[in-house]
Amino acid sequence: MKLQRLLSLTRQAIDAYHMIDSADHIALGLSGGKDSLTLLYALANLRRFYPSSFRLSAITVDLGLGNLNLEPVKALCRELSVPYSIVPTEIGKILFDIRKESNPCSLCAKLRKGALNQAAKELDCNKVAYAHHRDDLIETMMLSLLYEGRFYAFSPYTYLDRMDLTVIRPLMFVTEPEIIGFQHKYYLPICKNPCPMDGHTKREYVKTLTKKLEQENPGAKNRMFRAIIDGQIQGWPSIHSQQIKKEGYSNV
Repeated sequence: MKLQRLLSLTRQAIDAYHMIDSADHIALGLSGGKDSLTLLYALANLRRFYPSSFRLSAITVDLGLGNLNLEPVKALCRELSVPYSIVPTEIGKILFDIRKESNPCSLCAKLRKGALNQAAKELDCNKVAYAHHRDDLIETMMLSLLYEGRFYAFSPYTYLDRMDLTVIRPLMFVTEPEIIGFQHKYYLPICKNPCPMDGHTKREYVKTLTKKLEQENPGAKNRMFRAIIDGQIQGWPSIHSQQIKKEGYSNV
């Protein structure tokens, strides 16, 4: 995927759900993985010409697991003129040494989001951008169906009243294969995930399952995505872009 298409899909999502307003200061959660680095590229470049002027800061929450080399990420942020902060935590120690969690993912996500949101507030940000892409939405929906018995996927944007922050997901129209292609084309400095649970989660199982469904039923993932967008999920905002709705998401 070329940068031009990334910017087009990102802007479509932002416009469709009115994610960015003038004078926003957006904190980007930067894990060092392919998804967040792609979002960094997208927002840093979109910032140059988007009609609503906004500021961007990148934040990495270090879980304290070690073996996380962020120097290439720092260099990329400097290249893109994006201020970058690293938040040291003991989340890894809490999960694996103190609590000895056998299924730590839910608590880890909660602690990471809390640390990210607090850092965002300290930087006077009013919005936080997560790098969830289209496949993440589909997998979240499948997880909810299989393990909770409900039709759900996280919203394009969510207001957190306790923190007075709005979470946005500008990559929601971008597929994971497109992000992988972007990663290789632009040589993104990927940081290996040091978490010992990486690749051994329910989400990883659902990812494999949805790939199999797509192989056996071509177009299944497109139909699932359309069902999410049109599904009137509780808490979801109305879509703003009638052109996207008219075209049936054929371009996303």
